[in-house]
Amino acid sequence: MRGPTVTDDAAIGYYGVPPVKASPFDWKIAAYVQIGGVAGAAQVLSAVAAAAGGRRARGVVRHGRWMALAGAVLGPPFLIADLKTPTRWYNMLRIARPTSPMSVGSYILTGFGAFSALAALPAGRLSDAAQVPAALLGAGMATYTASLLSATSSPFWAEAPRSLAVQFACSSVAGAAAALSLAEQAAGRPGTAATLDAITAAAAAGELAASIASGHDHKEPAVAGALALGVAVPLACHAANRLSRRPSRTLSVIGALAALAGGALLRHAVIQAGNRSTERPRDTFRLTRPPEPARLPPRR
Repeated sequence: MRGPTVTDDAAIGYYGVPPVKASPFDWKIAAYVQIGGVAGAAQVLSAVAAAAGGRRARGVVRHGRWMALAGAVLGPPFLIADLKTPTRWYNMLRIARPTSPMSVGSYILTGFGAFSALAALPAGRLSDAAQVPAALLGAGMATYTASLLSATSSPFWAEAPRSLAVQFACSSVAGAAAALSLAEQAAGRPGTAATLDAITAAAAAGELAASIASGHDHKEPAVAGALALGVAVPLACHAANRLSRRPSRTLSVIGALAALAGGALLRHAVIQAGNRSTERPRDTFRLTRPPEPARLPPRR
C-alpha cells in the first residue's frame, strides 16, 4: 500500500485532520438565504415599478410588497432554528458591530421586516413612503448573506467574495422577477410578465458571468447543475419567446419555475461546497499563504 504523496491532501494536513473546521450551516441557512434574497429583490422591483411603471405596474407593486412581507415572515424561522437557541436572535440586536456581517445582517433583516409590513398596508402615503427604506434594506437582504459566508475560513466562499455577492444578488433578482412573472401570468397580464421574464434573463446572465469570474464554480458538479437549471433554462425560454411571433405562456412559466428552483439549488450547493472545501488542506493553505514577492528581472 503506497503512502501519501506530496500531491495528497493528507500529506499537507495534520494527521488527516482538516486545518479549519467546517461551518455548521446546512439546508436551513440555504433556505433562509433563498427566501430572504428573493424577498429583498421583490421589494426592490416593486419600488422600481411604483416609480416608473405607472398604472400597468400596479399588480407588480402589490405582489412585490406582499412577497417581500411573506419572505420577511417565513425566512427568519429557518435562521432561528439554525441558531439552536432562539434568544440569540434578539440578543444580537443589543450590540451593533459594523465589522460583523452577522450583526449588520440582524439589523438589515429586522428593519426590512418592519418597513415591509408598513409597505404592505393598503395604498396610501405611509405605505409608499415605507417602500423606499424597505427597498434599500431589500438590496441588503439580497447581498449580505454572501458577506456572511465570505467572512468565514471556508476557502470556497472566502476566495471570491465579490463574485459570490454578485452571484447571490443576480440570483435573487432572477428569482424575484420569476415569482412576479408567475403572479402576472396568473392575473392574465402576459405583457407585464414578458417584461419580468426579460429581467429574469438579464439577471441570470449576470449570475453566469459572476460564476465564471469566481473561477471555481465549474469544479463543483452540484453548483454547475444548479446554474444549468437556474440560468440556461430561463435564458433558453426567454430567447424562444422573443424569436416567436406568438410568445408561449408555457415557456414563460417553465422559465420562471426553473429560475426559482435553480436559485434554491444554487444556495444549497454553495453551502455544501463551502463545507467540503474545508476538508481540502491544499485549498486552505493556498488561500492563507501570503503572496510571493515579485521577482526582479536579472541584471545584464
